[in-house]
Amino acid sequence: MVPEPEFESYYGRPILKQPTWKTPDVPLYLFLGGLAGCSALLAEGAAATGRPELERVARIAAASGAAAGTVALVHDLGRPERFLMMLRVLKPTSPLSVGSFILAPFSAFSGAAAASQLTGWFPRLGRLAGAGAAVFGPPLATYTAALVANTAVPAWHEAHRELPFVFGGSGAQAAGGLAMMLVPVDQAAPARRMALAGAAVEILAAERILQKGLVAEPYRIGLPGRLMTTARNATAVGSAITLLAGKRSRLLAVLAGATYVGASLATRFGIFEAGMESARDPKYTVVPQRDRKQDKLSG
Repeated sequence: MVPEPEFESYYGRPILKQPTWKTPDVPLYLFLGGLAGCSALLAEGAAATGRPELERVARIAAASGAAAGTVALVHDLGRPERFLMMLRVLKPTSPLSVGSFILAPFSAFSGAAAASQLTGWFPRLGRLAGAGAAVFGPPLATYTAALVANTAVPAWHEAHRELPFVFGGSGAQAAGGLAMMLVPVDQAAPARRMALAGAAVEILAAERILQKGLVAEPYRIGLPGRLMTTARNATAVGSAITLLAGKRSRLLAVLAGATYVGASLATRFGIFEAGMESARDPKYTVVPQRDRKQDKLSG
């Protein structure tokens, strides 16, 4: 019997050029964008249902997340003017260009809404700004999935259908979890519902990614595997606490909220590291290509 040959590249060299994105700048940007975008939605829902404490916390979270995310993005770019240069032209075929035109107005709207909330000035304009932030919130929470999937990195590109749901769900549980930590339980019902819904969406979408054969391997092994496993377990624990006692115990609500936020952060770092690992190892590029070619020939 001839043993199955093991894949080897030319002198073991990578085939793809690894992304030059920095750690932790880019994973933090992915996390903060989701947190900010979903917090803006949560704030608008709180304003509509008369929950002032929840609205205040979510408005501040949206503005702070957008500001911190912009700082992380600019630090990764190296020079602030590079971000400003991206706003000169809108290129619909570029997720980074489109994302810049999502981040800029979202930051302005969410900042104005938070300032109005804190000072009490111009409440009607603040409410309009909050509505504007809520419109840009879902695109901000999910466009980064298109940003990473629109590359040749196998672990990201092959999951292009699932990543928007993972990012959206992860952002929702982070926003809901942060509000659960900072808002009294009698006003935090929308935050609990958002966190639970986001957790369910993220778990289902992430499980679909893990079923993608060889290209899903980086999500299961090494540092990315540990991060994704930690995120999955933490999400399950946070959801169980929320369902059993989240609306009765302030202490347990804070614990569940912190678990949600930590799980969302681990998910973003896990996905980022899985993509980098798949770019380093050429087998994740070549073997699936060979398999697809063989399927076409046999079909």
